[in-house]
Amino acid sequence: MSALLEVSELSVAYGAIEAVRSVSFVVEEGQIVCLIGANGAGKTTTLRTISGLLRPRAGDIRFDGESIAKAPAHLILGRGIAHSPEGRRVFARMTVEENLLLGAYTRRDESGVQQDMNRVFELFPVLGERRQQKAGLFSGGEQQMLAIGRAMMSRPRLLMLDEPSMGLSPIMTQRIFDTIRELQQGGTTILLVEQNALAALALSDRGYVVDLGQTTLEGPGHDLLADERVRAAYLGQG
Repeated sequence: MSALLEVSELSVAYGAIEAVRSVSFVVEEGQIVCLIGANGAGKTTTLRTISGLLRPRAGDIRFDGESIAKAPAHLILGRGIAHSPEGRRVFARMTVEENLLLGAYTRRDESGVQQDMNRVFELFPVLGERRQQKAGLFSGGEQQMLAIGRAMMSRPRLLMLDEPSMGLSPIMTQRIFDTIRELQQGGTTILLVEQNALAALALSDRGYVVDLGQTTLEGPGHDLLADERVRAAYLGQG
């Protein structure tokens, strides 16, 4: 495998407030990689910076060997990075189909877009059954499916998912994590930010612990699950 994404010594600030101080990690092609850590650790800020919504103060972000640290968000999307944000952020007054088409707005291959929409409906049949309904009528879990589907419509090489299980029932959470594994098996590389550290590490090829804006631990997901420091801090064990 080769490095698809490399984040090196990333620093990001909101005015005078330094949200990320020194985050570094690597995502190999074909992997699921997770970032875990407490609320406010800098995980969401890191994803927003990778996708071009924020500018780093220092450090570098390389995608497929080229720096994207100063690239605008639409070009980053065009390069093959899609971002499903925390809180889902679907367009409540638009239909399922309209939300999905927005995810493909950079594409001009109409037949390919239709194929990918059908693929989303295969992954999430409820979306296909209710494709003409407004997204605001959907449950939290259904909106999460739509948010993931919308991100997939750009046909990304790297899919970034920010807190996909937030506010969902255990059954719906399991469905979302099963889908993440299925997407990986279909060839999509995934960077996952997730509060459910146990599920995230069990799913991931590699994990990184982010604490107070810094990467403090890293390793294979199953190794971090067994690490006493991780178990005590994030799994409520130890």
